[in-house]
Amino acid sequence: MIRGAVLGWDMGAALAMAQALGIDALIAAELLPEIEAVMVRKLNEQMEGSRDG
Repeated sequence: MIRGAVLGWDMGAALAMAQALGIDALIAAELLPEIEAVMVRKLNEQMEGSRDG
């Protein structure tokens, strides 16, 4: 079985999306790494849980 994991987001794409939504780039650059860390951890926990059960 091949196992995978989420390593991170494409920050260039995330910043471009923030810009398209009208979010200040400085605020997005400050907040996105924190949000990414939580999302990566939760997605990997969720994937690991689905493998076990």
